[in-house]
Amino acid sequence: MAKTFQQKPNDQKENLSTCFNQKNIKRVKGVVLAKTIQNIFSKPHFPKGNSIYSEYEEKGNNIQENEANALFSVIGMTCSACAASVENAIKKLPGIKLVVIDVLNNKAQVIFNASLVYEEMIRDTIEDVGFQAKLLKEEMNQKSSQVCRIQVNGMTCTSCSTTLESALQVIPGVHKAQVALATQEAEICYDPKIVDYNQLLEAIGNTGFEGKLISTGDDKSRILLKVDGANTENCVKLIKNSLLELQGIQEIDFDLQLKKLSATYRADVTGPRDFIRAIESTGTGCFKASIFPEGRERDEHRHQEIRQYHRAFLWCLVFTVPVFFTSMVFMYIPGLKNVLETKVVNMLNIGEVLRWALSTPVQFIIGRKFYIGAYIALSHGYANMDVLIALGTNAAYFYSVYSVLRAATSPTFKASDFFETSSMLISFILLGKYLEVLARGKTSEAIAKLMDLAPKTATLLTIDDKGNVVNEEEVDSRLIQKNDVIKTIPGSKVACDGLVIWGQSHTNESMITGESRPVTKRTGDMVIGGTLNENGVLHIKATRVGSETALSQIVRLVESAQMAKAPVQRFADHISKYFVPLVIALSFCTWVSWFLAGMFKAYPRTWIPSSMDSFELALQFGISVMVVACPCALGLATPTAVMVGTGVGASLGVLIKGGQALESAREVNCIVFDKTGTLTIGKPMVVNTRLFKTMVPQEFYELIAAAEVNSDHPLAKAIVEYAKKLRGSEEKLIWPEALNFESITGQGVKAIICNKEVIVGNKSLMLEEEIAIPVEAEEALAETEGLAQTGILVSIHKELIGVLAISDPLKPEAPEVISILKSMNIESMIVTGDNWGTANAIAKQVGIDSKYVVAEAKPEQKAEKVKELQEWQLV
Repeated sequence: MAKTFQQKPNDQKENLSTCFNQKNIKRVKGVVLAKTIQNIFSKPHFPKGNSIYSEYEEKGNNIQENEANALFSVIGMTCSACAASVENAIKKLPGIKLVVIDVLNNKAQVIFNASLVYEEMIRDTIEDVGFQAKLLKEEMNQKSSQVCRIQVNGMTCTSCSTTLESALQVIPGVHKAQVALATQEAEICYDPKIVDYNQLLEAIGNTGFEGKLISTGDDKSRILLKVDGANTENCVKLIKNSLLELQGIQEIDFDLQLKKLSATYRADVTGPRDFIRAIESTGTGCFKASIFPEGRERDEHRHQEIRQYHRAFLWCLVFTVPVFFTSMVFMYIPGLKNVLETKVVNMLNIGEVLRWALSTPVQFIIGRKFYIGAYIALSHGYANMDVLIALGTNAAYFYSVYSVLRAATSPTFKASDFFETSSMLISFILLGKYLEVLARGKTSEAIAKLMDLAPKTATLLTIDDKGNVVNEEEVDSRLIQKNDVIKTIPGSKVACDGLVIWGQSHTNESMITGESRPVTKRTGDMVIGGTLNENGVLHIKATRVGSETALSQIVRLVESAQMAKAPVQRFADHISKYFVPLVIALSFCTWVSWFLAGMFKAYPRTWIPSSMDSFELALQFGISVMVVACPCALGLATPTAVMVGTGVGASLGVLIKGGQALESAREVNCIVFDKTGTLTIGKPMVVNTRLFKTMVPQEFYELIAAAEVNSDHPLAKAIVEYAKKLRGSEEKLIWPEALNFESITGQGVKAIICNKEVIVGNKSLMLEEEIAIPVEAEEALAETEGLAQTGILVSIHKELIGVLAISDPLKPEAPEVISILKSMNIESMIVTGDNWGTANAIAKQVGIDSKYVVAEAKPEQKAEKVKELQEWQLV
């Protein structure tokens, strides 16, 4: 390594460029960043007084005449934190009406008042945040586009998916269509002015598959409600008329059979609670509305599919196992062999009759789904795996029927049947299908776990004109509307993305940012839905709800990743398009070649079994080629692997942006780690105590904990937890009373405990309080920092009593991981915001050379370091 990466903070650049999410292994030119960079939100200004609740009420509600629309390309965004930074910066400009950030496509659409702000100003604002921006004038003039996702039932192989893709691509107005066999879904980008999703569903049906709409591009302002009591068209008309009277309603659709109401609306004007109130107050109050359980239909279909394949496979075994034993096992047992070879008619024996009788239900009853699939495919002009399975098993079955019938009519012909081939082949394919649908279910479960991170309910506050809370109500979190004020108590999860308008606390944002250390939240700070509020009550004004939240964007990212095809998968799909016709052609050529060779005696007559002729031998070879080619691993292996990998990874906190990232990971030669929460556990703990005066440790910690229990700082929590362990019993849960408690931000706390003045904090606090720090305490502090620990000083009655060492312990598996990476010739680096002493100590413990350590780095400097590595191409 010719380049040494250790450098001082003042040598590092300070231009914010991009954020990387922890464990989201992103390969660019052979470099991976495996860590989060803390999300930086812009804090809006709040005026003093009660008007804090009402400042954002009128934002975006009025549409002025001089309205303009601009689309920008924003390079560098990788996560919802980046999107939030860009959106908040733009919203600070005057005249901004609406900002929509698309992280996946690196675009930002802005609707604004052209008399107050102009495009160049918006572009400059984006670049000031640290991203590259470019106005896309050409795309603004292009046709409008919308994306919808459709569940497709009936696909059995990649021939089905590629055929459906081709059929969708030729529809006027469709820009792009992606069909994923593994997830049984289609994602279609289309022009809503030319074609709508109902026509797309019809086109899917015409191709021989069943399509069900999952979502459309306007889902950010779309809600599905279940309306009980609506049984007639008059009820539907009454409900629609009632809803159309509300401001902000754009479109209403009602499915009377499912009692499902779909409404699109302007989220800044109205919301789902308004719809429910309007519906339930319609007529005589006989209607009851609630959120429609969207995932239930898909889950029920998946479970039904699993049950069908499981039942079919078990019934198949009931018939196939006896066929296998009569043809492969019992023939070698003397007594049973004689019974099976007992002649029934001419040369037809009992064993052949049994195998024929047992294999027939397998071929035509259990295996009928392959006939149906093959018929649908052929009727629409393409060949899929069902065609190949039907041909192969039918060839084996009907040749066997021909053989036993000939034996029954001939006194000399000895039958050679393949009933076990057809029945066992169907059994194995059904087993493969069963395992496939089980694997598909893992994706749905992983995404469901992600969605479960959001709380089910939320406490909605009603605020009067003076800013006072006049009512609290528990509501379904899906009913939260923009500008609602939500109360979040300690230990509960934040219900939606929003602004803190009252209170102070710490939130654990590791589920979004990967940073385990709690983040301080005060008035004006942004909070993220699904994160944990650790202490303190917060009043949060909802700014993003539903599919606009950061958590929903992560789910969308995972779903999109499973739709995207890896290069090797695209290659496999291309081959599989010609696979079935090619196998059939090869099978036919094999039969013709051997048949002609037999006719012209090109091989010895002894090669032909006594019970066959040259035609039958050639037919056997042709059937063998077709049967062997039946399993469709070529088309299923890659998409299933990507699907399971991305789904299970998401449930473990690893977000993989599709098969491209997985395939490119083999070229990675350097992984950059952060320290906190990546190499370390991310939770501070007391690891050492040094006392300079004679004192009982339990009494010492009793005084410290009594002071620190009033603080919400993470280090204070670590001290209190350690004091609880020293106590050894939970009988006494009350600490001594702390009088005159005072918390000094960034320094520590002080209080009067049991008539003793206790001060707990850092060196600067002790110097401010004019407390002498002895040499031994200075040495203890230096030693603590050298061991990657934080030193806390304790003073009682203006005398320094001891030093506490608090550390973020190393993850037990971290050294092993670094060692494994070294064995794979992958270099490891640490880029952290912590001090140099701590960073070097951690690097030494895990086995990373100190020259590959960058400490005291700001988030933007971490990104710059990755860019440098990409240019240097570490070897």
